Parts: sequence; C-alpha cells; structure tokens
Amino acid sequence: MPESRTKVGCCGFPASRGSYYALFPVVEIQQTFYEPPRPGTARRWREEAPAGFEFTLKAWQLVTHEATSPTYRRLKTPLSDRERGEVGAFRWTDVVRRAWDRTHEIARLLGADKIVFQCPASFEPTSVNHDRLRRFFRSIEREGLVCLWEPRGAWRASEVRALCEELDLVHCVDPFEAEPVTAGLRYFRLHGIGGYRYRYTDADLDRLAGLAGGDEAAYVMFNNASMLEDARRFLARLA
Repeated sequence: MPESRTKVGCCGFPASRGSYYALFPVVEIQQTFYEPPRPGTARRWREEAPAGFEFTLKAWQLVTHEATSPTYRRLKTPLSDRERGEVGAFRWTDVVRRAWDRTHEIARLLGADKIVFQCPASFEPTSVNHDRLRRFFRSIEREGLVCLWEPRGAWRASEVRALCEELDLVHCVDPFEAEPVTAGLRYFRLHGIGGYRYRYTDADLDRLAGLAGGDEAAYVMFNNASMLEDARRFLARLA
C-alpha cells in the first residue's frame, strides 16, 4: 500500500474472494444491504481473509430504503403489510431496530468499524427526515463505529454538514459529483461518471489521486461495471 494512507477497494467482490484478498486491502460488503448473510458466513469471511484486511459494509436497506424501493426484490426475509409501512427512512420502529441489530452483528463478526448508510434520492431534506436521522443515530448502539452517511438528491451542503456535525457522521460521497463536507476521514464511493458502465480514464484517476491525497485517511471504493480493472489501475497509479 502507498504511504498516503489511501485504501483502495471495491463495493462487493468482483472476483473470487481469494484473488481479491491478494489485490486489495479493503472491501465494502454489499450483501448486507439486500439481506445480511448468516453469522457463520460472516465468520468464515473474516477467518479466510488475511491479517490486516479490512471489511466495511452497507447498512441493511430496511434502515434506509422504504419498501417501495425496487431493491426489495432481493429481500428474502418476509415482511407483513404492517412492517412494510414501518421500514426505511430511518424510522425508529421495531422492525428497523431489528434490522440495525442484524447489521451491527455482522459488522462485529467481520471486525468492521465503518458502516455506510446510503440513502435514495427519495429521502428528501424535510424536517421529518431531519428528525428521523436524529432519533435513529441518537438511539443506536454505535460505540467504536464510524457511521458514513451518503445522502442523495436535493440535500444542500450546509444541511449535510450541520447534521454530520450534530450526529457525528462522516459524509460519504462520490468525489466526481460533490466534495465531502466533513473534515478528517474521507470515504469515496465511485459510481461511474454518468452511470454504472463508465470506465474511468487515466485523467480521471490522476484527478482522483489528488482528491484522495493528504495526511488524513481516505477510502476509495469503486462501484462501477469495470470496478476491478479501474481499482487495479488506480492502485498501480498511487504506487
């Protein structure tokens, strides 16, 4: 790894886990968003990974996304009609509390201390959603955890900054779309300029190296169709 304190990886495993572990120092687990794996699966992943390898993960969609989201097609846990009206948008309900507990358990088993809360654009900057964020993050057990918030849509930078400071959150962002509004740790999720199928150019990667450089730790997590190739090219560029 380079001395710049930049960690490079992918959102999910775009190759076999064994080959991935040999290439990168970190992975962001995506399965936890759709349906957290069984505890035994998380233990196996932790045990098979080399010493020093880091896992981060996405919070279960029941916390962040309402049941109308198309991502619920991949949900295996059945929800009653009542529960479907109680999930998502950081509602502090029994079903969301249980979803957080499962997310937290998998994080613990993976030895992960960073959890990404990715919001859909439908989670708008209303006073109701401000209050839901406050209640959720003030209620959960989060000792030793770094909570990374990736808002989307019409959120103003000033709103995001104020809530991150109030609730001790790290602003998670695609650096080609916006700048992070929190200081210190940077966590970049690269979704592809204009869409998932975008392949980053050499000029893009040079710019990204500048954005990720500095004294503070930075995570650069590729989440586009060519994530494996682009992440390898970027890692080589840093070296």
